[in-house]
Amino acid sequence: MEYVKLNNDVEMPVLGYGVYQVTPAESERFVSEAIQVGYRSIDTAQAYGNENGVGTAVRKSGIPRNQFFLTTKIWISNAGYEKARASIVESLRQLQTDYIDLLLIHQPFNDYYGTYRAMEEAYRKGKARAIGVSNFYPDRLVDLCQFVEIPPAVNQVETHVFQQQVKAHEIMLKYGVQHESWGPLAEGRNNIFSNEILASIGEKHGKSVAQVALRFLIQKGIVVIPKTTHRERMVQNLDVFNFRLTDGELAQIATLDRAESAFFSHYNPETVEFITGLGRK
Repeated sequence: MEYVKLNNDVEMPVLGYGVYQVTPAESERFVSEAIQVGYRSIDTAQAYGNENGVGTAVRKSGIPRNQFFLTTKIWISNAGYEKARASIVESLRQLQTDYIDLLLIHQPFNDYYGTYRAMEEAYRKGKARAIGVSNFYPDRLVDLCQFVEIPPAVNQVETHVFQQQVKAHEIMLKYGVQHESWGPLAEGRNNIFSNEILASIGEKHGKSVAQVALRFLIQKGIVVIPKTTHRERMVQNLDVFNFRLTDGELAQIATLDRAESAFFSHYNPETVEFITGLGRK
């Protein structure tokens, strides 16, 4: 495994296992399988409803807790200092741990400044080794960075070959925020797994399209958390450290960038209404 050093010197694996849309009932089993094949970084969230399954799998693995890197995220309905503070305690209980390696704000809505204050407090108390944000577009990220006491260590945003977040990446570099990708394989959209450019490059290296897509992001300095419920793909996604894309291949893949979301835009009022509506339930 390769690691990146965050702005507070905490080391984070460049590749982890995401559990978005993994049901609470199945999360323990799939996370246990991921641990068995070698994953040590697991990304969950309060909104996923599977923190307990993640925590149980980690505990039952018999592997020391300090060998894992656990990420969770505070949901919109828990925004604000008091609610966020209580939700952190609950996440620690669900994850069955004394600390969270990376604690993020899930969405840039509601009182996220109050949420961040609660996260800063958790960080100072050792309940979180690093804190950051998710889905913060450049304008929101700059605003937050300018006024908080502890700068965010990570910003987790949609990033894949079709949405490479070039401008956002530049802003993150400027503020010392580690770029992390959710949806690194675009959840199969835009026919990514049959893309001719990725397939051709993969053939040269004896690698799959998925492995090429992940390797591209890793070589760009982006942390990835691919999600799959198939053991063979868990193994395959982890096997991306024994080859390197050439400058020419990186340039080829760069041409795939559409510079737009394959899912939704936080600049779209209807999208914001939908997401914030979820946070009010």
